[in-house]
Amino acid sequence: MAKVLGIGGIFFKSPDSKALAAWYGEHLGLEISAWGGAQLTFDRLPAGQYAVWSPFAANTKHFDPSPKDFMFNLIVDDVSAALQQVKAGGAELVGEIDESDYGRFGWFLDPDGNKVELWQPPAA
Repeated sequence: MAKVLGIGGIFFKSPDSKALAAWYGEHLGLEISAWGGAQLTFDRLPAGQYAVWSPFAANTKHFDPSPKDFMFNLIVDDVSAALQQVKAGGAELVGEIDESDYGRFGWFLDPDGNKVELWQPPAA
């Protein structure tokens, strides 16, 4: 049987994809390629880290205040600094930083209104 090996990408529509890509490049350091996206190679992650795939119930409030049916998660090296960077770029911060056994989490709405979860995994 064939098996899933990992998350291959995040693909979504944007009213101005070039501007949104540039915003992520400027405020979160994504290296945007000529084709308009970024390659996030696994060797950039700390040892032992992983990506998560998780469907949510249709009535979840976890993606609020965004009205969209999705939220994506980006692994970062410093949640606090990353949140300040996106705030300086005009993003709306959502909630407070949450700390748990899984690491530190923070959320914001990007210029298109997408809710983004930033995740700083715990030290290995």
